[in-house]
Amino acid sequence: MKPAAVLQRPREVGATSRWPPLALAVPFVLALGFVVLPLVGLLWKAPWSHVVDDLATSTVGTALRLSLVCSLGAMAISALLGIPLAWVLARVDIPGRNLLRALTMLPMVLPPVVGGVALLLAFGRNGLVGQWLYKATGFSLPFTTAGAMLAEAFVAMPFLVLTVEAGLRSADRRLEDAAATLMAPRLADLVSKHHRVESGDQKK
Repeated sequence: MKPAAVLQRPREVGATSRWPPLALAVPFVLALGFVVLPLVGLLWKAPWSHVVDDLATSTVGTALRLSLVCSLGAMAISALLGIPLAWVLARVDIPGRNLLRALTMLPMVLPPVVGGVALLLAFGRNGLVGQWLYKATGFSLPFTTAGAMLAEAFVAMPFLVLTVEAGLRSADRRLEDAAATLMAPRLADLVSKHHRVESGDQKK
C-alpha cells in the first residue's frame, strides 16, 4: 500500500488556508488594529449629532468643493504624466532605469514637510522652475488651487506609476503581438498618424 502522505491531494497553487499560521496570527491582529483603530477613533469622535448642520454651512461647502477640484486635478495630472512614465519604465531598457524608478517612488516615503519644502524650492516664486514661471507670467503656484493640485499629484503619482508598471510587466506580450497581426495599431502608430493628419490640415 502507498503511504498516506502520497494519497493526500496536493495543495493547489495559490490556494489559501482558512486560518493564518500561529506565528503570524499575533502580528496580523496587531497590524489590523494599527490600521483600523485610528479609523474607529475618528468615527467615534465625529460630531454626528450636528453633522448635517455643519455640512450646510458655506465654509464646509467651500472646503468640500476645493477638495473635489484638487482631487480631480491631481488625478488628471497623475494620469497624464504617470501612465507614460510607467510605460517607459516597464517596456524601455533605458540606462539607469532602476535609479529612475527609485526616484519616482521617493515621494511615497518622504515626510509631508520634506515634500512640501521640496515642492516650494522647485515651484515656488524663487524656485528652480517657479522663478522662470513668475517672471514670464507673473503667476506663483504656492497657496493656489493649482499648487494644491500639483502637491497632491506629487504624492499620488508614484502609486499610479507603481500599479500601472506592474500591470504592464504582467501583461502577456504575445497578446499585443497577436493584436498587431490583426491590424490593431500600436500607440506609436496612432501618435504618428495623428501628427500626419494635423500636418495635412495645416497645409490645406
